[in-house]
Amino acid sequence: MKRFERLERIRRMDPYREATEIYRLSVAYEFPWDFARALELALYRTYAVPRIGRLLAETAELTDRTQKRYDDTSLLLDAVVEHGFGSDRGRTAIRRINRMHRSYDIPDDDMRYVLCTFVVMPKRWIDAYGWRRMSRHETVAAAVHYQTLGRHMGIKDVPGSYEEFETFLDAYEEAHFGWDEDARRVSDATLDLMASWYPRPLAPLLRTATLALLDEPLLRAFRYTPPGPATRVWVRRAVRLRGRAVRLLPPRGAPHFARQNREIKGYPNGYRLEDLGTRPVPGLRGCPVRHAD
Repeated sequence: MKRFERLERIRRMDPYREATEIYRLSVAYEFPWDFARALELALYRTYAVPRIGRLLAETAELTDRTQKRYDDTSLLLDAVVEHGFGSDRGRTAIRRINRMHRSYDIPDDDMRYVLCTFVVMPKRWIDAYGWRRMSRHETVAAAVHYQTLGRHMGIKDVPGSYEEFETFLDAYEEAHFGWDEDARRVSDATLDLMASWYPRPLAPLLRTATLALLDEPLLRAFRYTPPGPATRVWVRRAVRLRGRAVRLLPPRGAPHFARQNREIKGYPNGYRLEDLGTRPVPGLRGCPVRHAD
């Protein structure tokens, strides 16, 4: 297979009727490393909305059980991508996602915003750092895939196009990003988790490198001291060089899904989708009222 042969295949597909298949090809074959990093940062930036960051701190899921929350989120979303919405595993993953979120009174706007990050941030990351930019077919397919996920989650007024996802995300962040002490604790715990995946002596360097990849509104919201201009230039240049190096490699012959990522560390003996995620107990860092399941 030639380097751009899979892209040519994608361009022959229908980005509306075959959206999840196109998205699967992008995630598992074309950009697995980039999607992993972009979706990490997509979830991370939602903490800068104080209402979201505060809720995550109250549940302690991202401060006391950071690795498990990371693993479960990745594995549940990945199951839908790998197996599709109509599969048994896809339906099981969506049921678990819905049961967790319905235990809390989460405003529709916040749910819609989180969905937007899954659509917009991977495209922005890949266009900046990937071995090639995302094609229009891939962009449309990603939007349609998450429109479908949004409908399965009962999210109202899901944006109708990539451009609408992007407009909503930018406006929401401008209106809602802000400082919150609890959200900062969640952010710090997440940065510590990312550093823990590598040898301990590298932790300060990795934290600085991660901050160098964050945009100014995010740094201001968490009140982090921005890395110096030279550091930001060198870190971003290094990630771009990685993309250029990947372009010279042979295309991937086998899919790589999130469950295969070295960062997934909580289930060395395997897992069942129906066991993943949280089960909030009223009064125990969960929702204070019992909801119908």
